[in-house]
Amino acid sequence: MRSESSYFVAVFVGGQVSAAMTPLLLFIFIFLLAPNSITADTDPSDVSALNAMYQSLNYPGQLTKWTSTGGDPCAENWKGITCSGSRVTEINLPSLGLSGGIGYQLQSLTSVTNFDVSNNNLGNQIPYSLPPNLQRLNLAGCGYTGNLPYSISQMTSLKYLNVARNQISGQLPDMFGQLSALTTMDISFNSFTGDLPESFSMLSSVTDMYLQNNQFTGTIDVLANLPLKNLNVANNQFTGWVPSRLNNINLQKDGNSWNSGPAPPPPPGTPAAGGGGQNRQPGGNSPSTGGDSSGGGKKSGVGGGAIAGIIISILVVSAIIAFVLLKKRSKKSSNDIEKTMGHSLPPVAPQPVEEIKPDLSSPMANTKTFETAEVINLKPPPFDHHKSFDDDDFSAIPIVPKKVQVPPPNVPSYSVADLQIATNSFSADNLIGEGSTGRVFRAQFEDGKVVAVKKMISSALSDDFIDMVSDISRLLHPNITELIGYCSEHGQHLLVYEFLKNGSLYDFLHLSDEYSKPLIWNTRVKIALGTARALEYLHEVCSPSVIHKNIKSANILLDSELNPHLSECGLASLISDADQSSRYSAPEVSMSGQYTLKSDVYSFGVTMLELITGRKPFDSSRTRAEQSLVRWATPQLHDMDALAKMVDPALKGLYPVKSLSRFADVIALCVQPEPEFRPAMSEVVQALVRLVQRANMSKRTVGVEQGRSFNHDSRHKRSPLFSFSLSS
Repeated sequence: MRSESSYFVAVFVGGQVSAAMTPLLLFIFIFLLAPNSITADTDPSDVSALNAMYQSLNYPGQLTKWTSTGGDPCAENWKGITCSGSRVTEINLPSLGLSGGIGYQLQSLTSVTNFDVSNNNLGNQIPYSLPPNLQRLNLAGCGYTGNLPYSISQMTSLKYLNVARNQISGQLPDMFGQLSALTTMDISFNSFTGDLPESFSMLSSVTDMYLQNNQFTGTIDVLANLPLKNLNVANNQFTGWVPSRLNNINLQKDGNSWNSGPAPPPPPGTPAAGGGGQNRQPGGNSPSTGGDSSGGGKKSGVGGGAIAGIIISILVVSAIIAFVLLKKRSKKSSNDIEKTMGHSLPPVAPQPVEEIKPDLSSPMANTKTFETAEVINLKPPPFDHHKSFDDDDFSAIPIVPKKVQVPPPNVPSYSVADLQIATNSFSADNLIGEGSTGRVFRAQFEDGKVVAVKKMISSALSDDFIDMVSDISRLLHPNITELIGYCSEHGQHLLVYEFLKNGSLYDFLHLSDEYSKPLIWNTRVKIALGTARALEYLHEVCSPSVIHKNIKSANILLDSELNPHLSECGLASLISDADQSSRYSAPEVSMSGQYTLKSDVYSFGVTMLELITGRKPFDSSRTRAEQSLVRWATPQLHDMDALAKMVDPALKGLYPVKSLSRFADVIALCVQPEPEFRPAMSEVVQALVRLVQRANMSKRTVGVEQGRSFNHDSRHKRSPLFSFSLSS
């Protein structure tokens, strides 16, 4: 192209063309010199994220020029999108009547600094995945519930945060330590409770803070030394005293339970706060009644040490008096009991914990009493299964009328007769799977449509089957099996799902036959990424979060393109402690039976180990040291030589070494024995996306991929490494 432009320049400058040709040659000359301005494309990761956002918003017509697949947001001027070069830098979509969600790929929008979707109907939990380098985030008036996602704590460039006028509840997370650039925070008109987090004191740049119309309790002392100019804490449940420095700013504080009168002196040994720190008493009065403010003069009055000594003396005397009274009372009580019972029982030992009344004037006594009450509330007395209830017991239990179950909309209802015909009376020939919640059958209707029918185990069901169907029908994600119908009649409960002809990941890894070929590397990464995105959706997009409880390769189904679809979603309530899949379960589940989001992450890590090694989670046919996959593999995940020997032999060495190493790093994080050290699923997704983006497109990783269906029809297709879409 450079030689052609040089030629045209030479011709044009040399005057070797006619006057009529000059405009045409000039146009061609400009075209050749500035190709980027005409052919520039938006960064593919930005396009993918906006496509997913458009889908999650249910394809709104207000977003002109947006599409669900492909497109060029920067060149095509998508509504609300601002770009710099090929990267999206701003998303401004306020007050457009949007509904749905904002997607679960926003973390890939690394150049976006301004994100505003305020005043739309996006009621759900704020997704964890948000653009990581934001300077302005406005989610006000969107109907959000739940709490703030922890990902906000990582936005070190954030200057403006607005989540006002939502329905966010619970205690505000203590996650503001890294937000030193934040200047404006508006979390007003929500339902936050509890004390203000200590990390508020780290907001060293904040000038405007709006906390009004919540249910905050405790004091606002943590705000005392912030460089605030405007502060609104009205209509909460704050107590204590307003720090004196805050009285010198634009402060709105009505609607709280502030203490009246002078504030107490600081504790003995407390250093004097500089600048605005002298805020213990209104008006800035010091505890001393006189003396030089510089400290050079002689101070008069009672010092802090003397006051502390007096208080301690009073407490000691009070304790002695209480002990004497207790001894007299317990002795008297013992004598009374002996007289009443005729000495039939031994004397009752005094119980100081129950008898001593705490000194409510002591802060330590108040704290102790509160903590004791809290522990008691959290540990109710054990239920006696042999106890007979009397009328008084029943009177304390509210009678709840049985709820009328409304059939879920948009989910077809099938009859038992139709499903019996389609499955040949649920014959063994049509059985394609079995688990703790029921058996799955292949069903084919007269019109040729094929579905999968899960016949639920009746003993596992509650009375809320229809509600469960409604909940499952709302789980909409491309990597989650779609519920297309249900049946509830004659005591039978069945779920009808889309049919995925390639079976499960377990089948591909462990039940290979002459008609199937092993999964190549890029397909394994695609399966891991798609499954991670399904879990990210359940954990961080759904509100409330959905714990799966049963992540394993047998519950990852593959379609004709070998895209993963996570099954058994929404059935966690039917899985009892005794049914836990112990080979995939996290250590804490095996010990306590308690499932959490982090136990799902562990199970996902075990599944990734299956993908990388081709081994089962537990294989009794191997030597004792290699029977448990996690125990055997985990110590070797960071040793490249050992890792290479662990890889599934079916891959025949066709994989990029760097991708293998990064894949192993993700696994190592997921199978940490301590749940608090395991990453959130959105972090796993980000790590896998980065793995794909950095992958070495080596020719030796290109292989032949052969699918498989239930009728064993073979299909050959060549697939280059990572040819799949990141949004799959």
